[in-house]
Amino acid sequence: MLKTFLPLFVMTFFICLFIVLMQFLWKYIDDLVGKGLDIEVLGELFFYAALTLIPLALPLALLLASLMVFGNLGEHLELTAMKSSGISLLRVMSPLIVIVSIVSVAAFFFQNDVLPKAQVKMWTLLFSARQKSPELDIPEGAFYDGIDGYNLFVKQKNKDTGELYHIMIYDVSDGNGYANILLADSAKLSFTENKKHLFLQLFTGEEFEDLKDNRPMASANNMLYRRESFHDKSILIPFDANFNRLSDQNMRNQYVGKNIAELRHTIDSVSCRIDSAGTHVSEQMKEEPLFGVTTRHYVYKNNVRTLEVTKLPAVKHVVDIDSVFNAASVDKKRAYVAAAMAHAYQMQQQYEFMGFSMQEDYVTVRRHQIEMQKKFTLSLACLIFFFIGAPLGAIIRKGGLGAPLVISVILFIIYYVIDNSGYKMARDGRWEVWQGIWLSSAVLLPLGIFLTYKAINDSAVLNPDAYRKFFKRITGTHVTRHVDMKEVVIDNVVPDEAIRRLNVVKDSCGDFLKRYSRRQSYVDYWMHGYDKALLRSLSSSLEDTVDYLSNSRNQLVINKLMDFPVIRQLLSYHPTNYPKVGMAFVAVFPVGFPFYIIGVRHQRNLRRDLRSVISVCDELIGIYSDFDKYAAYNRNRDD
Repeated sequence: MLKTFLPLFVMTFFICLFIVLMQFLWKYIDDLVGKGLDIEVLGELFFYAALTLIPLALPLALLLASLMVFGNLGEHLELTAMKSSGISLLRVMSPLIVIVSIVSVAAFFFQNDVLPKAQVKMWTLLFSARQKSPELDIPEGAFYDGIDGYNLFVKQKNKDTGELYHIMIYDVSDGNGYANILLADSAKLSFTENKKHLFLQLFTGEEFEDLKDNRPMASANNMLYRRESFHDKSILIPFDANFNRLSDQNMRNQYVGKNIAELRHTIDSVSCRIDSAGTHVSEQMKEEPLFGVTTRHYVYKNNVRTLEVTKLPAVKHVVDIDSVFNAASVDKKRAYVAAAMAHAYQMQQQYEFMGFSMQEDYVTVRRHQIEMQKKFTLSLACLIFFFIGAPLGAIIRKGGLGAPLVISVILFIIYYVIDNSGYKMARDGRWEVWQGIWLSSAVLLPLGIFLTYKAINDSAVLNPDAYRKFFKRITGTHVTRHVDMKEVVIDNVVPDEAIRRLNVVKDSCGDFLKRYSRRQSYVDYWMHGYDKALLRSLSSSLEDTVDYLSNSRNQLVINKLMDFPVIRQLLSYHPTNYPKVGMAFVAVFPVGFPFYIIGVRHQRNLRRDLRSVISVCDELIGIYSDFDKYAAYNRNRDD
């Protein structure tokens, strides 16, 4: 098993890693293309990106590898041979369970020790690449704004010599809103040795400079500018073409660069800060004056901060605030309202600012809690996907890359959607962090347990015939009977026995139709329905008779047997065995009425089938009676 599983696992792991790495490339291709990055930088970035994407590729690889291994074993009947030899599926899976458990433990240590460092390196390189200036590529016949503070227009370029012809430069680097304009017939462009400036040598041109900023009081009709004609002019334009790697320290302080101990330390520190901020706000609110009187304040006695509470003076007469306000003049009323609104607005702004500050701390805590929870989810996801893939491969019995790949992609998409949804709910604070991060595991773990149980017990969980029969039983779809003439018959059909059996079936159907001759009422349907035991006995008697008569060598009898309808055991004949449930549906009439309509229709079809059974029984009895008359005639003739 190990020799079969390990090569497939390694192969599928690198395939899945390559796929997710391509997805990373397409996501950040705009930040990398056109920057002139060296191949060493790109290789280093992709290496660290591949390490950060291992948590995404590892569960998918385990799922696909386990599906392929057990699918191949089932397709080539090797799994059947093992089971026939007394080896259970769990025994077959046991060496792989050990390997997957080791992989899960290694995944935890990878998440805690290696992944933070890889994420720090990857994000640092990516941000450094984003800040790098784009590679200089000035087009022909269009303005180029890739240089900060400058717009260049080149009418024509000589690709062999690198010379530029009919060049126009708008210099707005001063930021005063007035551009310096340079026109030249030709120019040569090159970098300085340190690649931090562009060296532009212009030939035969003019420069126009607006001097209005030197005279702020100049009028529109008295603006100064400078005009210069030149034959050879050199200018330096700031343009850093180097790749400047940012420091890793800033990214190490983020949640992506911390292990469990550092994450827990940060969570405790920020939580303490939140608690202290809440205590400070509550104390500040208590110190607010009440009706203009400060009742609580802190004093220092013997270098100890002590809270003193001042009681409000007793009010001898009740003051009607509305009457006092109405007695004031209009100007005073406006002053009172303006002062009250200003005070309320000031307090609102103050507490909103405190709330925003604390909200940032809450976001920080949630981010760190999410990252700490994700250290454990990868290990459990590896185990879950193995216990989904291995039994599912044993059930479907399809190897190769066809069906396993399709099933793996579908299951992984479901896992990714659920996991991403839970992550966003936890990140936005709508759910608790543990609920959002463990949501995907909670959904897929029962599926893994269910498939493992079904595979161990050889249940037909993916047998299409079983599901087809189940849905036919629910929907009442008509089932056609097929009877073929047997090539070898061991028990010959005795006409008298055949007639006796047919009469028994005929009488049973007649008794059932007499008992349920009319359509049941709504209450009778939900409280009683059709007798399932009687219907089951009738169906069993009919099937035994058909099985006995199928030994006949007369094609007419075989053809007539196919006219017997199949008596099905539909759920709609008797919806519930519990009287309390039936009483509940009787009480909530609108809810149970659609089920009643469907059930009555199925019961009507059943009565029609039973009448058809009686008719076919009469025809077969007539056929066998003719056989008896013909046999008696032959015996008399022989005598």
